[in-house]
Amino acid sequence: MLDGLDPEQRAAVVAPRGPVCVLAGAGTGKTRTITHRIAHLVSAGQVRADQVLAVTFTARAAGELRGRLRGLGLGGEANAVQARTFHAAALRQLKYFWPQVVGDVPWQLADRTFPLVAQAARQVGLSSEPDAVRDLATEIDWAKASLVAPEQYAAAAARARRETPFEARRVADVYSGYEALKNTPDGLLLDFSDLLLHTAAALEEYPAVAEEFRGRYRCFVVDEYQDVTPLQQRVLDAWLGNRDDLTVVGDANQTIYSFTGASPAHLLDFSRRFPDATVVRLERDYRSTPQVVSLANRVIGAARGRIAGTRLQLIGQRPDGPEPIFREFEDEPAEATGVAKAVARLIAKGVQPAEIAVLYRINAQSEAYEQALTAAGVGYQVRGGEGFFQRPEVRQAVSALRQAADRDDLPDARGDALVSVVRAALARVGLTAEEPAGAQARERWASLVALVELTEELAGHDPDLDLSGLMRELRARAEARHAPTVQGVTLASLHAAKGLEWDAVFLVGLTDGTLPIAHVLGDGGSVADEAAFEEERRLLYVGVTRAREHLQLSWALARAAGGARPRRRSRFLAGLMDDSPVTDRAMGGRGRAVQLPGCRVCGKSLLNATDTLLGRCASCPGEVDTELLAALQDWRRDTAAELGIKPFAVLGVKAMTAIAEQFPADEQALAAIPGMGEHRAVQFGTDLLRLVRARRRT
Repeated sequence: MLDGLDPEQRAAVVAPRGPVCVLAGAGTGKTRTITHRIAHLVSAGQVRADQVLAVTFTARAAGELRGRLRGLGLGGEANAVQARTFHAAALRQLKYFWPQVVGDVPWQLADRTFPLVAQAARQVGLSSEPDAVRDLATEIDWAKASLVAPEQYAAAAARARRETPFEARRVADVYSGYEALKNTPDGLLLDFSDLLLHTAAALEEYPAVAEEFRGRYRCFVVDEYQDVTPLQQRVLDAWLGNRDDLTVVGDANQTIYSFTGASPAHLLDFSRRFPDATVVRLERDYRSTPQVVSLANRVIGAARGRIAGTRLQLIGQRPDGPEPIFREFEDEPAEATGVAKAVARLIAKGVQPAEIAVLYRINAQSEAYEQALTAAGVGYQVRGGEGFFQRPEVRQAVSALRQAADRDDLPDARGDALVSVVRAALARVGLTAEEPAGAQARERWASLVALVELTEELAGHDPDLDLSGLMRELRARAEARHAPTVQGVTLASLHAAKGLEWDAVFLVGLTDGTLPIAHVLGDGGSVADEAAFEEERRLLYVGVTRAREHLQLSWALARAAGGARPRRRSRFLAGLMDDSPVTDRAMGGRGRAVQLPGCRVCGKSLLNATDTLLGRCASCPGEVDTELLAALQDWRRDTAAELGIKPFAVLGVKAMTAIAEQFPADEQALAAIPGMGEHRAVQFGTDLLRLVRARRRT
């Protein structure tokens, strides 16, 4: 049961029954730890398997828990450990207890609340356009998750600095009307928040229900505890009663869902609520290379506020890998093309497409990468949303443009006039001069703006492009990416990437106004909302920690090719590149000067990763001892087989080439070779120096 656990994981697993808080950094094996803890409690006779309820936030995560538990012999039977989402657990309990609590009043789960919110909006004279309704639904969900009633909404929204889609009191009216509409002549309609509210109320107000439930479940485990909402915490408190047999696992540094009502406060206050709690910190990162881990630590090390005071310092456990790459591009098309080419190179080297991801802040950014990957012949899949041309707002916009193209009274517009015609057509489907309030409205607006910018780019390349030609181009782009590709590169927003990992990750569009997002910044680039600003930093941290080995961070100075360059790289990147062999200046950008390594032959600065690994310019002479290189390759193959890892994880080709050129005389000289580092020099130094000395004698 305890084999293969590190000391910290073992401490969490064998902690006595009672309150346990596991602060688990990214890649530190939290799922392994909590499933082994459950198995240990059951095998030690401290609790029966069917008395354990483990909850998490997504069906995928719950499924992973069940799979791991089955592997430990705790799944599949009727008396097995229950691993569910909060809502799935509440639904199951409510179905069972409803007759005791409410009687024969019929109810059903409202899978779609959109029509009800739209009707409530119309009743108070607000827009029932899809984006407006979605933003109103988001506010209602936030309020219910935060235990805020309709009459409390306006004050609560002001305290939380919510960016409301309409005046707060009008949103409260919609909220109130929505709740009334759920009482139908045929019974009650319950939304997903109601499942939790009614479950908590049943346990709080009916002692017989509480007694039966607490006799059934005695031990609780909560994963991703930093994402719990006040409503979910209320349900958890109702489950517990006056007991304390609770294990929670979380990482405040990965709190990125505050806009839904999630709060790390319960995780941060756990040891205050339970003074006798066992607190274990998991900081050994088994996912990412030390180079990726180092960058992640530096990203989160600049954080401010209460969460920053609890930060975990990750310690990389994997062999060394390539340094993260920072790339600055002249414009967005060049950035997308450069990323697509880098993706293709990785695939050519053997990295599986499904192990590569391109991550961005907002979904509207995906179009450029869909286009560039298509042009490069690389398949992809869009996670957490439709492809750009399949999004409802884009389909609606293309339809509006098609109608405009069919009209006889429009001039034969080209160039700037074509852009004006497109703007006018898209204004009818929601394009405004200023960015609107509300997350859904902003996403829609960003997609429409992306269409205008695409028109500007195409018109700049082809002065004779007219509206009919534009429609042909849009149709060709949509058709080229119509068929979904299951086995391909993943395109996803940073939020959708949470909980996932890939061998190679490209973090793109890292400019001020995108990450951090514009609405958290004030006039002159000042920080308008400190809490939201820090959450943007945590988004970058989550993105970095998705990468196992290869990581590239990039940004573009201009939107369109040849356009003005008003953009600046994200302020979150400040101070991150000094220790990297590849910098924005090295990639031809205009960033600040940094100290670069020099060529050992001519002394000039080395401007890319390959030259840095060789320790010389590619054009400078270098004499590789082919027999030593062959001996190193044989050693690498045998060592990889012995350790059960891939050869590149032992030592890279460029590092071996540098050794075969430089013949390092001792461990210090060996560690100085880029790509080696002290860790590898200590681990493999004896073998490597033996090969070098044997060849030197020959």
